Amino acid sequence: MHTLHRAAGLRARTVVLVEGASDRRALEAVARWGGRSLHGAAIVPMGGITNIGYFLDLLGPRGLGRNLAGLYDAAEEGYVRRGLERAGLGAALSREQLAAVGFQVCVADLEDELIRALGMAAVEQVVEAAGDLRSLRLFQRQPAQQDRPLAAQLHRFIGTRSGRKARYADLLADALPPTRVPPALDRLLARL
Repeated sequence: MHTLHRAAGLRARTVVLVEGASDRRALEAVARWGGRSLHGAAIVPMGGITNIGYFLDLLGPRGLGRNLAGLYDAAEEGYVRRGLERAGLGAALSREQLAAVGFQVCVADLEDELIRALGMAAVEQVVEAAGDLRSLRLFQRQPAQQDRPLAAQLHRFIGTRSGRKARYADLLADALPPTRVPPALDRLLARL
């Protein structure tokens, strides 16, 4: 446990649990350009939501006693609820109660939140500026993509190639105007 504690920077008083590296990068980018301090907080990617119980046990009241917060996808709310209950942080919590203890929900996932906050035209501009517009257009011509809405195509495109999801987490977060921060990120960062 000591090695993980040191390696993950968990000397921080507050630990924000996120699914993966792209979530961490997006939170850091929004905090950076929004002038919000992450001092005293560590954003820890868990390697998937199914690992939340382990991290809550390690970092929660029965472990290192850190203040906890997190970001999760709506479809995975059960994992969060069960993990918090197992860690002694509340039983049968409603979505509002989850938010009150620091765990904010993304409607589909963080990429969806960023795409909706920016809007389709702005996301396409980000893709073009990143040099990926030709790849996006080729992707959109695939039979499985042709009848899907643009938002679904963009979401899928961002997650198709290794490293693209993390790269676009930064790019989309950097493109957000301060007035368009997705509510889940805004609420989470307000707690730090």
